[in-house]
Amino acid sequence: MSESSWRHRMREMHAEDTERLLDDLGTDDRSDLEIEADHRAGRLAALREIDPSAGLREELRLRLTGPEADAGALRFQWGDALLDPLEKAVSKAAGTPVELEVTGISQGSTVVHARPVDAAHSESGSDTLGPVVASAADQGVRRFARLLTALEGQRDVREWAGLFDSVEALARSLDRFRLDLGVTWYAADGGIRQADLTRRGIEYAKRLQETRDEDQEIVISGYVTELRGSGMVKVKSGQAHNAPAYEVRIDPEPLMAMRLSLGDNVHLRVCFRRKLDAVGRTRTSEYHYLGTAAEELPFTTEQ
Repeated sequence: MSESSWRHRMREMHAEDTERLLDDLGTDDRSDLEIEADHRAGRLAALREIDPSAGLREELRLRLTGPEADAGALRFQWGDALLDPLEKAVSKAAGTPVELEVTGISQGSTVVHARPVDAAHSESGSDTLGPVVASAADQGVRRFARLLTALEGQRDVREWAGLFDSVEALARSLDRFRLDLGVTWYAADGGIRQADLTRRGIEYAKRLQETRDEDQEIVISGYVTELRGSGMVKVKSGQAHNAPAYEVRIDPEPLMAMRLSLGDNVHLRVCFRRKLDAVGRTRTSEYHYLGTAAEELPFTTEQ
């Protein structure tokens, strides 16, 4: 069968499949997304009658809506501020770098069409990509979309703490430009995943940055490597180059009374104070001096 005949037969089979689905399911009670998902399922089923391992092209569609997004254009200042943190979040979610590239801009507010770079290099010009495998982009976008859905639902998002730096940057940019984001992922297996980040989710992301203090009393032992009159003593716990070093805050008056010199061995009781946000991330940490600790005697096995 020639390529033109094959393409013609695919169009016929796709039309027949679509008509059959519409007759069986109807469209009155279905969303546009459900109708599109059925459309892709029918298209994939038709392709797999010819090649059982066939898959569809992956595409990421980003819909920006807001007072200044009606023209169907992507402003330069929006581009890096929105697309860079989104790519970083998808990469973090996938556990491996995922490069995305823009393939077009269309109207419907501003709609950005993108795809994984790896998928673009493997395309043959047809509707298929060959055998369907779970790509890194697919895994990353699906996990990223689940986080956006959780934010919109104002649910517990601590399981996605590792993605939150990038998602916060994205939310700040959306807030700055007065934009809402709709994400739609078209997977190679025909599936569609959709999520939004609107004012509701953006405001929730802001609240999740609020912190609470968590205190723990510990003892720091080591030698002094730095002294500052403002009230800071740096203590290194060992001679090794990579030994941990701690900056301990001490009020100037007790610091003067201690008469410390560089190189002195010290044993300090300190309050280790962390500021934790609602996602469970440590935003800041400090060591505050409480007093001196008794010097620990060296362990010995002598009788």
